[in-house]
Amino acid sequence: MPLRIPDRLPAIDILKKENIFVMDDTRAHTQDIRPLKIVILNLMPLKITTETDLVRLLSNTPLQLDITFMKLKSHTPKNTPIEHMMMFYKDFEVLKSQKFDGMIITGAPVEQFAFEDVTYWDEMKTIFDWAKTHVQSTLYICWAAQAGLYYYYGIPKYPLAKKKFGIFPQRVIQPQLPIFRGFDDFFYMPHSRHTEIRREDIDASEYLSVLAEGEESGVSMVVARGGREFFVTGHLEYAPNTLDKEYRRDIGKRDDVELPKYYYRDDNPDKGPIVKWRAHANLFFQNWVNYYVYQQTPYDINLIG
Repeated sequence: MPLRIPDRLPAIDILKKENIFVMDDTRAHTQDIRPLKIVILNLMPLKITTETDLVRLLSNTPLQLDITFMKLKSHTPKNTPIEHMMMFYKDFEVLKSQKFDGMIITGAPVEQFAFEDVTYWDEMKTIFDWAKTHVQSTLYICWAAQAGLYYYYGIPKYPLAKKKFGIFPQRVIQPQLPIFRGFDDFFYMPHSRHTEIRREDIDASEYLSVLAEGEESGVSMVVARGGREFFVTGHLEYAPNTLDKEYRRDIGKRDDVELPKYYYRDDNPDKGPIVKWRAHANLFFQNWVNYYVYQQTPYDINLIG
């Protein structure tokens, strides 16, 4: 079944050109199906790009998903038209009385700040507390993963000597779990970050378990509460050209910009990227929606707690 997403969302036209079937609200209401309710807190600067990346992956599930976009009241994005935010996004205050089968919280360009110095940290803490009782399973990505691990479990982040930038191989540590159904022993994941979490801190917590890690990139996936929380330090959702755009944007403007590793053909930006992560990205999102959202959530959504 396709996704139910807001009418006129730009992602609809973009994905239809890729032959991906999406369904707007008007048509979806004609189907008598209890859709899974998924809320996305999109903290990335380029909202429309991130919307499209996530909808592209979620569209591969056979289940019908009802997508809602959440925004912060305490932060106004600078890179997305205010008209877009008003039309397609709802404040947390508006949504907090509802319950959701699944939630995705994206990364944010604030990782080099202490968590407490982020201007919207207080609102994030409120949302983190709310998610524990109002969402069946939450997927935290990049900065959100570090923020969630810090807030819930006291896991610190550490600055890196240089930016972790590229497509890095990851080793599956718990292949028996449903989240890795169909995975190979190793898979690739895009990373673009200036900080890290460390294995020894995760291992010291009785509540956390490392699911995957890379020799160069470190811990990439952590699970808690039996799959109620997934923390992913990279960006499986990235489109093929995302790192290329980031590299070309920053080259010559920052002193920490290096060629993304294992990304370009022959390490030559003019030859374009080699896409190594698309299949496993689709598998990961399908498995999350199927085994940790659909298979676990109650039919009466109000019973989530």
